[in-house]
Amino acid sequence: MSEENLMVPSKVYLKSGIHIGTKFKTKYMDQFIYKTRPDGLTVMNLQKIDERIKLMCNMVSHYNPEDILVVSRRENGWKAVKLFGKMTGVRVFAGRYPPGILTNPALETFQEAKLIIVTDSWPDRNAINDAMKIGIPVIALCDTNNQSNNIDLVVPCNNKGKKSLGLLFYVLCREYMLAKGMIKTREEFTTPIEEFGDE
Repeated sequence: MSEENLMVPSKVYLKSGIHIGTKFKTKYMDQFIYKTRPDGLTVMNLQKIDERIKLMCNMVSHYNPEDILVVSRRENGWKAVKLFGKMTGVRVFAGRYPPGILTNPALETFQEAKLIIVTDSWPDRNAINDAMKIGIPVIALCDTNNQSNNIDLVVPCNNKGKKSLGLLFYVLCREYMLAKGMIKTREEFTTPIEEFGDE
């Protein structure tokens, strides 16, 4: 795996623990698993994680900020998604997502979106179901224990750790801003990774 082709250096990936899975694995997620450690935890393939992050960045860059909704029921993702939203103008829903936000115009909280990103396909299933009803694509961050039903793009990663979610949204934020011309070069993106996901 050549370093220069990665979105961030492999040591940055490893430090964030983005590749550490759970002790459980679903059939679909098996393809992303590199090995199982002696303690039973699965380890995901960094190259495959990086490939999927690239695909996600590319897919998201085709949408305007107001057409994207990021959903995170899991509190570990709140800091990362809120900062991503603040820097890009993308709408963010951090907390419990009540069904119908995307499907019921009578709700005060009703929103329209053309793409949703969820930080975990299980706690964020209400949002996935809404997206399915209106026929918009879903990008989901999936750990080794996640199912892939009704998801258009699965991004394998440790979706429970603050640092790994922080790193993921740091990369997505940088690439999105670059694609949209908000910054001219990656070097212009000076927000440190730590601000997206701390200890």
